[in-house]
Amino acid sequence: MSDCCSVNETCSVKETPAAAPAVASCPECRSRSKQVESLTVKSLVRYLLFEMASAQYYFCEATGCDVVYFPSNPEVPTFRRGDLLVPVGAKESDDAGLVCYCFGITRRDIADEIQQTGKSTVAERIKAEVQAGNCACEVKNPSGKCCLGNITRAAREVNEAL
Repeated sequence: MSDCCSVNETCSVKETPAAAPAVASCPECRSRSKQVESLTVKSLVRYLLFEMASAQYYFCEATGCDVVYFPSNPEVPTFRRGDLLVPVGAKESDDAGLVCYCFGITRRDIADEIQQTGKSTVAERIKAEVQAGNCACEVKNPSGKCCLGNITRAAREVNEAL
């Protein structure tokens, strides 16, 4: 189970290397981007032809930006949407974009449930799966983080739109 997925919705934060800031600006769109573990990048990038130990990577979640991972060290590659094995839900503008990678939940799934029942139970279902040890956010989610915050946000947005 991922350290970032806990039922109380807090994430355990690993110590930041002294040389790399916790956040950086995407070189393409200038959006604020957070660090991502090398395990996440290694798990989701199609082809890695270099040693990643020399750079801290950051995850850009800006919708209009093609960059997904960019390094602190400009001598190593930046990875774009097409370089990943999975679509990046945060960068998708349609309802088919994944919000939860571990359990395959899309924005459309959340909207359908709210339209049919008046509420979303997705967050509760994911919490139960987390308690059962069935999540792997650090290797499935491009952000490397737990999806519960995104699930809650998506449900709120759907409720506001209705």
